Amino acid sequence: MAIEVRPATVFEDVRTMVGPKRPDANVCWCLSYRIPSTRNRALVGPERGRLVEELIAEDIPPGILAYDGDEVVGWAGVHPRVDTSFQRNRKIPHIDDLDVWSVWCIRVRPGHRGRGISHALLAGAVDLARSHGAPAIEGYPVDNDGKKVDLTMAYVGTRALFEAEGFEKAADTTSVLNGFPRVLMRLALV
Repeated sequence: MAIEVRPATVFEDVRTMVGPKRPDANVCWCLSYRIPSTRNRALVGPERGRLVEELIAEDIPPGILAYDGDEVVGWAGVHPRVDTSFQRNRKIPHIDDLDVWSVWCIRVRPGHRGRGISHALLAGAVDLARSHGAPAIEGYPVDNDGKKVDLTMAYVGTRALFEAEGFEKAADTTSVLNGFPRVLMRLALV
């Protein structure tokens, strides 16, 4: 079956991809880059899921989901940079004043990896940004030079993934993840 990518508007599917196994657990919910760090630290347990429900109801959803038939198999966090912590991040530079979008998390469910779903998610993030008039979209993947990235840290993507979808390196960063430097990758949309 072909992978279909859609805006993340179904809470249960978002929960499947980024929510906890236990409702009281303090997992990311893909909020760590989406909201200010003080608010992120203050939200605990079910409050995190309630905020995600609110974000899903906004005009621009907090991300996109990939489906294999009716089964949700992937997630990508994507939104205008101005609404993310990247707007204030000191380790990831702003290269200009464009109202760019950021894609910061790409996640594929176990058992579905190795089928190109990450590529479909990144292409879907580009489509969502373009459909909302974004002039460009950025990502901040690791530059791992083909070396293995720990799966718990692979959520930012790799430079090779972004290059395969037409992104180009726009700047170095001072951010490091899993021992690898992160780079600012950008794709112009206009």
